[in-house]
Amino acid sequence: MPNKKLNMSEIYIYNTLSHKKEVFKPLKDKKVLLYTCGPTVYWFAHIGNLRSYIFSDVLTRVFRYNGYKVKHVMNITDVDDKTIKGTIKEYGKKAEKEELRKFARKYIKAFKEDIGKLNFQKELTFVRATSVVKDIKDAVRKLIKKNFAYIKEGSAYFDIRKYNQKFNDYGMLAGKDFLKGLKLGKVISVDEYQKENIGDFVLWKKFKKGEDANIFWADPVLGKGRPGWHIECSVISMKYLGESLDIHNGGVDLIFPHHSNEIAQSQALSNKVPFVRYWLHAEHMLINNEKMAKSKNNFYTLRDIEKKFNPLAYRYLCLGSHYRSKMNFSWESLESGQNALKNLYQKTLELKRSSKAKRIGPRAKHYKDQFTKLINEDLNTPKALGEVWKMLDDRNISDKEKYALLIDFDKVLGLSLDKVKKEKIPTEVLKLVKQREKFRKQKEWKKSDQVRQEIQDKGFQIEDTKKGPEIRPL
Repeated sequence: MPNKKLNMSEIYIYNTLSHKKEVFKPLKDKKVLLYTCGPTVYWFAHIGNLRSYIFSDVLTRVFRYNGYKVKHVMNITDVDDKTIKGTIKEYGKKAEKEELRKFARKYIKAFKEDIGKLNFQKELTFVRATSVVKDIKDAVRKLIKKNFAYIKEGSAYFDIRKYNQKFNDYGMLAGKDFLKGLKLGKVISVDEYQKENIGDFVLWKKFKKGEDANIFWADPVLGKGRPGWHIECSVISMKYLGESLDIHNGGVDLIFPHHSNEIAQSQALSNKVPFVRYWLHAEHMLINNEKMAKSKNNFYTLRDIEKKFNPLAYRYLCLGSHYRSKMNFSWESLESGQNALKNLYQKTLELKRSSKAKRIGPRAKHYKDQFTKLINEDLNTPKALGEVWKMLDDRNISDKEKYALLIDFDKVLGLSLDKVKKEKIPTEVLKLVKQREKFRKQKEWKKSDQVRQEIQDKGFQIEDTKKGPEIRPL
């Protein structure tokens, strides 16, 4: 959509369901009901997962920046094929629900630590799948009663044909011709599968002692078993946000089958169309131009990044790529992101001495308007970042105005600019600075340059000013 047609007060987002950019119109005035598909806690989230979650955090920040109240809910999948397999591997074949809880708990803790380090907003409700098993059982029984589901060999399956006879929209999220050439009829018991294996998907999975250890929930109608993966998100979102949502977001890999199945289950349960008005999806993170995935063992976690980098350098790197574009990760690009973030922190410190302006002039307001316009155009964070640097280079606005704008823009960027503090200079570096000053006074320039290099090797740079040497991190 061309910029000249954009109304700055409106937010434009790309809706996967309509395959076009649309003006956001909430169900309720200035309120946003937002659901994000969260982590499956069988291992640490990799940075590709975290990119998608950073996108969801930026999304909430953009709406709040525009004056909306956002109710944001995220599920945590703590029971599925992978979590049960991991529990058995750690606790053995006699593991029960308590062991499943213990297994999942450490990865839930790790995930919350990760998003804390990435400066996610705290107004986020987490709901574990195991906390709503009763609601899931009620939903599955309701779908059976309404003839949208059936029990076969101890498991409950969603009936796609019956659903399509009434709603005729299964798979529309993936494209209007999604079902063309595909044959329905078989049943799918696994949680994840490809389009080529399409069939009636599992809602309630029959307990298998050898496969599931002793992890199950009992039900007089459904029997011993546990929830399928797809039903948990329908139940959690409808319980905490209602039968109709404004926005549902996640990674592009969830469009099918997960989000397509969510739509079918939810609309069959509520008889309300559409279940979600705007679907937003973040593209894949690549490594060596191949999708990053745990199954391919080609991934990094935030723990890998923290060994050498500030976690917020990764957030900065993600902001530099549009969420709907594939992003190829490299250590070189992360280093560039860290250097840019350090420069931004240094600039913030320099401007902080001036304090914030209570009011900004017309030139500064131009930058605020432009920044708002860019983030409201489908979260264009790369161009918004560019506008930040352009503003900092502008000599026609005061330092007070620049600092005020930086802190204001950071409500969206989430780089913790308001918490930036002058880095403490190590004693050994201060000693080298004094030694260099001594050599400079004695006009021993070669020795002075050697000491400068030593200072740089320790991660600091020195700038000679009229007031004396200034030291700052590289």
